[in-house]
Amino acid sequence: MSRVQLEAHNQWKWSQLLSCLVVHSLEDSQLLFVKMLSPCIMWSHVFLFYVSTGVVGGFPISPSPEAATPSTVSVGVLLLNGTQNVTSPSPVASTLHPPQNDAETLEELYDDFTFQEGDIMIPVDRNAVDSLWADAIVPYTMSPELAQREFHIKAAFKMISDVTCIRFQRRTTEPNYLKFLSGQGCASFVGCRGGSQSVIFSPLCSVGNLCHEIIHALGLHHEHTRSDRDQYITVRWRSITPGFENNFLVKRGNTLNLPYDPNSIMHYGPYFFSVDGSPTIVTKRGGVQMGMGQRTYLSPLDIQKLNRLYRCDERQRTGIRS
Repeated sequence: MSRVQLEAHNQWKWSQLLSCLVVHSLEDSQLLFVKMLSPCIMWSHVFLFYVSTGVVGGFPISPSPEAATPSTVSVGVLLLNGTQNVTSPSPVASTLHPPQNDAETLEELYDDFTFQEGDIMIPVDRNAVDSLWADAIVPYTMSPELAQREFHIKAAFKMISDVTCIRFQRRTTEPNYLKFLSGQGCASFVGCRGGSQSVIFSPLCSVGNLCHEIIHALGLHHEHTRSDRDQYITVRWRSITPGFENNFLVKRGNTLNLPYDPNSIMHYGPYFFSVDGSPTIVTKRGGVQMGMGQRTYLSPLDIQKLNRLYRCDERQRTGIRS
C-alpha cells in the first residue's frame, strides 16, 4: 500500500471512530440524521487529505507561479448592440460601457467592403437624396428564407405607413422594387436605385433595425452625418475603431429645413464603433444623451422628414399619388 493510500485509510478509520462516538451519545430521534451524515464526514476528510498532499483526480496541483491565473487577460471586443459582441484580435480596456443596439453595424464589421457607413451600400454624399420612389409606393419581394419573419417586415412597414403617405406593396411587374434577403446584419442602399434593390435582414435585426434600413432605402442618410451636426454633437475620433472613421464623416446636402435630431431612429448611438468602450459621440455638454441611437420608434422629426421628402401634405390635399 502506498503512502497516500495508507494515509487515506487512516483518515477513514478516524472518521468511523468519530461517527461511532457521536452516535452513542445521541437519542434515537437523532440517530438517522447522524447515519446519513457519517459518509459525508468520512469523504470530506479523505478529500482534504488529498488536497493537502497536492493530488486531486490523479493529477498533481502545481503551486508554482507558472500555473497561476495570469493577472491580465486581453479580450478583443467590438461593440455593436445590446445583444451582440463580436470578438476580434484587438485588445480593449477592461472597463466597457453597455454595447449599443445596432445590428446595422454587423455587416461592415464582417469586412464586406461593398458596405460603407456601417449599414449603407454604395452611399450617396447627401443627407436626403432625390432618387425617391414613384408615387410614394414601394414594391417589394422577400426571399423564401424570410417567410417566418414576414410579420417583422410588415411591422417595420407599419411603423412608416402609419405616420406618412408612403405605402408598401407586393411586387407584380414593377421594374423598381426592394428585395429583402437574409444575410449577416442589416444593410440597405440609400434612395431608389432602380431595378432590384437589396435590403439585408438577418436574425439579429430587430423590427426597429429593419425600419432604419427601409428609411435609408426611402432616401435618408444617418442623422449624425448632417452638415450642421458639429453644432450639436462632438465626434471623438480617437475612440473610433481604426478603419471605421468614414462612418462619421459629414454629408453635404438637404436637411429639409428641419432641426438636428439626436433622438432620430437614423442617429448612431454614443458607443457605435468604439475601440475601447468609451463614447464615440457625445453632446456639446460632453455627456451621453439618453435615447440617442434608439431603434424603437420614429421621432416626431423623423416623421416630418419623410412627409416632407415625399410631399405627403400635397398628396393628401390633391388626392393624387403622382
